[in-house]
Amino acid sequence: MRTCHLEEAVALHSETMAKDMTLLWGSGSPPCWRIQIMLEEKQLQGYNQKLLSFEKMEHKSQEVLDMNPRGQIPTFKCGNHILNESYAACFFLENQYKSQGNKLIPDSPDAQALMYQRMFEVFTLVEKLVEIVLYNYKVPEGERHDSAVQRNKEALTAELKLWEGYLKKTDCCLAGKEFTLADVVFFPSVAFLFRLGLSSEHHPVLAKYYNSLKDRASIKATWPPTWQLTPGSDMMKNI
Repeated sequence: MRTCHLEEAVALHSETMAKDMTLLWGSGSPPCWRIQIMLEEKQLQGYNQKLLSFEKMEHKSQEVLDMNPRGQIPTFKCGNHILNESYAACFFLENQYKSQGNKLIPDSPDAQALMYQRMFEVFTLVEKLVEIVLYNYKVPEGERHDSAVQRNKEALTAELKLWEGYLKKTDCCLAGKEFTLADVVFFPSVAFLFRLGLSSEHHPVLAKYYNSLKDRASIKATWPPTWQLTPGSDMMKNI
């Protein structure tokens, strides 16, 4: 009975803390998804949230601009603290709620160093990914230059080869056998790649990583709702 009461007290405490948090987000946005996964991992369900539409330009609304003058989402408020960068929000939540939910920064200096390294390398992966996506969406098909298409493809292919090598060494998560902050920030980008048709045959190690984590409770609970209703694309099928 005591254990049961303790669990209830922890759950009530978590819910109370979460009610002081607000997240404005967009479905399918990897930065937004990072914060959602983080909140689940730290058992902070029940926070205030509002799903905004990119198509309707709701991320440029006054509601967003009041919290984020850049007019971007995610926009996250925790008490009196506003954190609009997903990395900042993830670090803040881990540091503020260290003893709650899953511990996402390892104690081992080796694992911790690897985690930080991989976390910040994700910026380079996202850069290569965005170059292809923006070129496809913003440049009409008849105006695309084959040389630019090939250059972007080769850059992302080389980048993904690096990540395949990294994951071969750990054979599980990015910093070892445990799920860490590195995976919180990396997984949404990997999922986005497969959403855009990345070949499992060409990238078997990334596919293994993706398939091993997509049913993790925090990821499954926050899976982008638009992805459940609409098909992906084949933009990355030849990468």
